[in-house]
Amino acid sequence: MPLSDAACKHLQPREKAYKKGDSLGLYLLVKPNGSKLFQMKYKYAGKEKTLSIGPYPEVSLAEAREKRDAARKMLRDEYKDPSLAKQEAKRLAMLSAAQTFEAVAREWHEKYKNGWSDNHARTVLRRLEAHVFPSIGKLPIKEINAPRIALLIQGIEDKGSYDIPRRALQMCRAVFAYAKLQGKIEHNPADIKAKDILAKYTKTHYAAMESKDLPLFLKKLYGNEARLFRQTQLAIELMMLTFVRTGELIGAKWDEFDFEKARWDIPASRMKMKKSHLVPLATQSIEILEELKHLSGHREHVFPSQREPRRHMSNNTILMALRRMGYQGIHTGHGFRALAMSTILEDLEYPYEVVDVQLAHAKKGDVQAAYNRAKFLKERTRMMQDWADYIDGLVKK
Repeated sequence: MPLSDAACKHLQPREKAYKKGDSLGLYLLVKPNGSKLFQMKYKYAGKEKTLSIGPYPEVSLAEAREKRDAARKMLRDEYKDPSLAKQEAKRLAMLSAAQTFEAVAREWHEKYKNGWSDNHARTVLRRLEAHVFPSIGKLPIKEINAPRIALLIQGIEDKGSYDIPRRALQMCRAVFAYAKLQGKIEHNPADIKAKDILAKYTKTHYAAMESKDLPLFLKKLYGNEARLFRQTQLAIELMMLTFVRTGELIGAKWDEFDFEKARWDIPASRMKMKKSHLVPLATQSIEILEELKHLSGHREHVFPSQREPRRHMSNNTILMALRRMGYQGIHTGHGFRALAMSTILEDLEYPYEVVDVQLAHAKKGDVQAAYNRAKFLKERTRMMQDWADYIDGLVKK
């Protein structure tokens, strides 16, 4: 006769453990100490086995029957041993609980740090420990979702920092990407855009358009509505792609370029920081330089003056060209630097420090430490190509 809730409740302990059967292999084991445990008898591969379902009354009779039916279905449809499946599920649950975000992040850091400079490796770990681990470090990585990441990043921003939350988001995204490749998670919860959860970057001291204004600007530039000299048009294009300072662009000499390595090495004598600056060149920049070779390759300067070919073009040439295009008071040559900074941070989501190094910014009181010409070179090379491709994408829209 099948069990009932009342029967389960009133079964009394005896000197020895005994079983009270229900149906289809399910029974309630009553122990001498009064504890009661639902179990199920079944056969697998010709052998009789026992599946422990759970203690009564924590597991109700109805729930015990559901688990029994699920075990029988597993045996019938999947040819799996329910006891072994339960043990494996328990093992995976314990493994998942041990796979905290901090544990995986440290594993990620250990794997990739040899490809970074010692200083960068220390910085990454220090930022994780200071800004990320206190909030989500102890959470199983599988349990962290996008809203939790957004809450973390917004919390860092609320402390008054601009670049740290963006760097934290990028680091989280990299850790989760690593975890996904390792089969620890199925989706990357940090695969969200910084601009969707953080305040927009607005820092600029020069007139500069915003990324939303770029499509119209590109249409005017490539359509040459202002009827600019071809050399001037190419100068604006190259400045936009490399976002160097106006003086660094117009003073460019052919011997500064390495076409084989796709690099522009600006000497210290022409740099604001008085230190040489390495500019990785996207394929689009190389194409512009190849065209300029036909126009001025026999000259010392890449952009010789129209009136005095032995000298480089005037400081005002680009500014006047932008005015003719209708951008007086809206955009300047220097504005390309602010435009690139904000767009690369917001849309391409490169870390602040990589963009900052490419801009060759000097920091007061620490010029030597502020810039290393080879710092983040791989990241900067990839960033410059992504930036050029981003502009190409706007042109094709």
